[in-house]
Amino acid sequence: MQGEFNFVTDKRLIAGVDEVGRGPLAGPVVAAAVILDPKNPIDGLADSKKLSKKQREKLYDEIKSKALAWSIARAEATEIDELNILQASLVAMSRAVAALPISPEHVLVDGNKLPEINCSAEAIIKGDEKIPAISAASIIAKVARDREMDEMDIEYPGYGFSKHSGYPTKIHLQALQELGVTPIHRRSFGPVRRQLER
Repeated sequence: MQGEFNFVTDKRLIAGVDEVGRGPLAGPVVAAAVILDPKNPIDGLADSKKLSKKQREKLYDEIKSKALAWSIARAEATEIDELNILQASLVAMSRAVAALPISPEHVLVDGNKLPEINCSAEAIIKGDEKIPAISAASIIAKVARDREMDEMDIEYPGYGFSKHSGYPTKIHLQALQELGVTPIHRRSFGPVRRQLER
């Protein structure tokens, strides 16, 4: 833990950071950073996994219009293969913080590991359930990644990317066997690696 932070009295510019897409076999890991405006609160913020697609889409637009600053960043499948998924996730989160148009004075990151950032920071386990700014980041990252996987569904038909976003569902695993590996698949992940070895 770096730096002391009091949720009640702290008046610094606080960024929440989260990522989505550690588990899929295909596509990037996407991170977002959000600095909320205390004078312009947003109702209904929660861990993106606990919201319906409709709720996430609505909040996505509201966060982008009401937040003081937001950014989205990523690490590609090739980087995930090169670095490993944990390190690629941390790289994506570092990039999200660096891409913010306003520099935060303190960063709250979902999870138990901190990316490299140029200010004080804390890693908070289940932060996407506890901290509104992290919830907002998880929503922004999730919607952005899902939309990208919808586009990948058009570019690589037959895999069902719009249905499962690249996660290892039965449909996806079957398509991988029948259609082979695409350029967006993560070659270091077991099912993809085994398909390539065949």
